[in-house]
Amino acid sequence: MLSEYFEELYKAYRAELEDLETDSEGKNVLSRRLNEKRTQLASLLPMIEEAPEMVAPVFHGACTFRDPHAMVRLSFTEPADFPTWQMLEPSVDFEPWARKFIALILREPGGARFLISAVCLEFLLEKNSDKSSYAGATADTDAESDGDEETDTEAGEQDLDEAGADWLADQGFDRRG
Repeated sequence: MLSEYFEELYKAYRAELEDLETDSEGKNVLSRRLNEKRTQLASLLPMIEEAPEMVAPVFHGACTFRDPHAMVRLSFTEPADFPTWQMLEPSVDFEPWARKFIALILREPGGARFLISAVCLEFLLEKNSDKSSYAGATADTDAESDGDEETDTEAGEQDLDEAGADWLADQGFDRRG
């Protein structure tokens, strides 16, 4: 039920995080690489429209979602129908270290659209990849992760489908049987 935009972007985002996760020796280096991306944000800004999945990892681990239903609704939306950032912002809390990045991005043309996309990608990742070894990476840690855990994508997709069905039922639509 994801919009075509988020379906494609989410796949690319997961691939980007997987690429960042390990070095050539198979060691988990995600935290270090995320910190590098964060320090390079100014040079990555020209990519926010053409390759948002390459810049979105800057916000990996930065979001807590106050209104999951708003995020589910957003995940069904194409960019032309996105809410404004001001409308979505109350649905998300950010780690203090991420706030400076928000201000920098919002000054860019296309910054609000990118930020909306990045937040939704983090939401989708959280809902679909709770067991992923990169689900807990934060800005300040370089802890090794247990790379043996596998992602339970099917269960995550079911959770997202259930949340979508709940939202549709709240809007007065009948549940599919």
